[in-house]
Amino acid sequence: MQKPHPRATALLLSLLFLLIALPLPTAAEATATPTPAFTPNCKSAVLMEASTGKILYAHNPAEAMPPASVTKIMTLLLVMECMDAGTLHWEDTVTASARATSMGGSQIFLKEGEQMTARDLIKSVVIASANDAAVALAEHTYGSEEAFVGRMNQRAAELGMTATHFENTNGLDDTAQNHVTSAGDIAIMSRELIKHTEILEFSSTWMDTIRNGQFGLTNTNRLVRFYRGCNGLKTGSTAKAGFCVSVTAEREGMTLICVIMGAENRDIRNAEAQKLLDWGFATYGLFTAEGGSLDPLRVTGGEADEVGIAYPQFTAVLPKADVKAVEHTVTLPESVKAPVRAGEAVGKITYICKGQPLGEVSITATETVEELGFFELWLRILRGMLCI
Repeated sequence: MQKPHPRATALLLSLLFLLIALPLPTAAEATATPTPAFTPNCKSAVLMEASTGKILYAHNPAEAMPPASVTKIMTLLLVMECMDAGTLHWEDTVTASARATSMGGSQIFLKEGEQMTARDLIKSVVIASANDAAVALAEHTYGSEEAFVGRMNQRAAELGMTATHFENTNGLDDTAQNHVTSAGDIAIMSRELIKHTEILEFSSTWMDTIRNGQFGLTNTNRLVRFYRGCNGLKTGSTAKAGFCVSVTAEREGMTLICVIMGAENRDIRNAEAQKLLDWGFATYGLFTAEGGSLDPLRVTGGEADEVGIAYPQFTAVLPKADVKAVEHTVTLPESVKAPVRAGEAVGKITYICKGQPLGEVSITATETVEELGFFELWLRILRGMLCI
């Protein structure tokens, strides 16, 4: 048999040494956050998973810049929260003021004194980005646009939107001095707005009408028509802002929010949003563990011997390959001592992926069990002694 060449043997030994010396990847490295193989052609971009709020990708996410009509996401959020509070109703009549009718840009050409339902005005803002309709709604709900804008900034602060300052309801910025927000902040307010599912009904509509069918509305967001799963949300463009959009799309139970700011034109804006959404849907999946109940937990010293227990749903967004690798552990004592209050945490379920904790949910009591009083305790002992 021919002996191996000395150089070949030395090379083989060197490679073997390197393989042994290289550290094995940790669990954290094994589940490292993926990144796309491209940088979006725009000033800033964010991709967020809606149910968890997890940021899947960010490019310059915190820089404050003009948002154009994407501003109306906050306008719509306040209007819908007025609906929740009962201070505005879908069929309420709104009267257009002279100020509302003076808005330029995208509009439905309201006349001073013209009356329209809140439903039609909201539909006009969502679908056609109507500046005049946005002002009319603001004045109707808060008395003046100035008061409404004050609440916009207050709400932004409540949501943790740290790079945002609004000066108007619609994003017109010819005379604005500091009307700005960021891609990250837009994702935050978009996530909050789409909790109102009625908005998605409008924002996923390609064409509609108002004024008894006499005035047509066409969605400014072409992705609603051409991108599979797209159901919203809001476009915007001005000379200062460039071309911006907050796009929402849903596939296989997962909703993504993609924000693009400062693109050079509409086609680039839409193309970059599609690329990021495609990457997000191809790369990530949603793990969901439904909520439920467990066998009752034994109670000592209580008026009842056991208490019902339950746990809520848990959701996490993960790289697709990791979704099926999630495991869980249940931490629960054999018994609890009375008193036990409804909603009180008595244990937890921890979710783990490849050795790394994803999060946990509390196991809580579904009812209250009071502590056994002195008289009841002795009565129970007596019954036990007498076998009754």
